[in-house]
Amino acid sequence: MKKQFSILNKETLYNGFFRLEKFHLKHTLFAGGWSAALSRELFVRGNCVGVLLYDPDTDQVVLIEQFRVGAIMQTDRTWLVEIVAGAIEADETAVEVAYREALEEAGCTIEELLEISEFYTTPGGSSERLTLFCGKVDASKVGGIHGLADEGEDILVRAVAFADAYKMLETREIESAIPIIAIQWLALNRESLRRQWGVTE
Repeated sequence: MKKQFSILNKETLYNGFFRLEKFHLKHTLFAGGWSAALSRELFVRGNCVGVLLYDPDTDQVVLIEQFRVGAIMQTDRTWLVEIVAGAIEADETAVEVAYREALEEAGCTIEELLEISEFYTTPGGSSERLTLFCGKVDASKVGGIHGLADEGEDILVRAVAFADAYKMLETREIESAIPIIAIQWLALNRESLRRQWGVTE
């Protein structure tokens, strides 16, 4: 089948820090023909970057913790454990954002950067596409509270042994999708990555 869609009408419902658009559309069906007219809301935001900061020498990952309004329905678990991440601003590349956010959110200087993947975070209702990186850092001085005051950021930073970070997935202490994907990737690629970054056992 030839995959096609047709936008019948589009309207902006809200335009602020984010944008909400409503689409009236139809698309071709796998069985042939076209769907009925559908109405779908789309949460529009710029593309983003996530960076798993990793020290191959000490086998530690850098985790951050901050208040997240998206988790506000779970009143006892509104502060989420995550990895460094941020939006790509105008005239920035994903790589530039990775270096910038590592400094702003965790006080870390990335020594080497490896792209892991690109993916949509919630394509059922959001346009966000994320580039995920792994950044080599020195975790020996990691810690404290970071973030930009003018953006209302209050970010607790800590270095955690990889084994402990993975345990946090198993115990569901980490509930955000991006760090789950990143830490699972590291579990699969950790040995080869450490060799690539010059660690000898």
